[in-house]
Amino acid sequence: MASYLETSRLILRRFTADDVDALYDLDADPAVTRFINGGRPTPRAEIRDELLPRFLAQYDEVPGFGRWAAIEKATGAFLGWFALTAEPDEPGTAELGYRLRREAWGRGYATEGSRALVDNGFTELGMRRVTANTMTVNTGSRRVMEKTGLRFLRTFFLDWPDQIEGGEHGDVEYELRHEQWAQDRAAR
Repeated sequence: MASYLETSRLILRRFTADDVDALYDLDADPAVTRFINGGRPTPRAEIRDELLPRFLAQYDEVPGFGRWAAIEKATGAFLGWFALTAEPDEPGTAELGYRLRREAWGRGYATEGSRALVDNGFTELGMRRVTANTMTVNTGSRRVMEKTGLRFLRTFFLDWPDQIEGGEHGDVEYELRHEQWAQDRAAR
């Protein structure tokens, strides 16, 4: 298994066509997708025919960016994914994302994988700014953003076609600029 990045406990690797079932199981858990679509599972055919091919295409479109399968080193278990996607309209900016199986929550994996991608983005990919978004009420994800070093930037409201519980409070955007990342890293 060729890795993209490794941390002390994680291997982040490219997705393959063999990951359909792992992605389906991840998105079938209503707790995992609660703040994404209200907890509805993603149909297996949509993962196989749309999502996974899009993930695979990203690797060649913008090298170094995309979604990476998160594998626990100790067990080889699929834990979820992390993403660092380039913003085409804002050169030097990328968006951080993550989605982990419920069994991986509260164990520091989200922060560990996010920090690895952010550090790589600034050191190897020439990023000047990393952003992340979530629902205002998603306190767990917000805490990961903060532990990763991102700072609250704003609350905003979008007109979602399907309103989900908590959506009335809007979404939040966090950011980390290269200068602040460098200062934080020197202080560690």
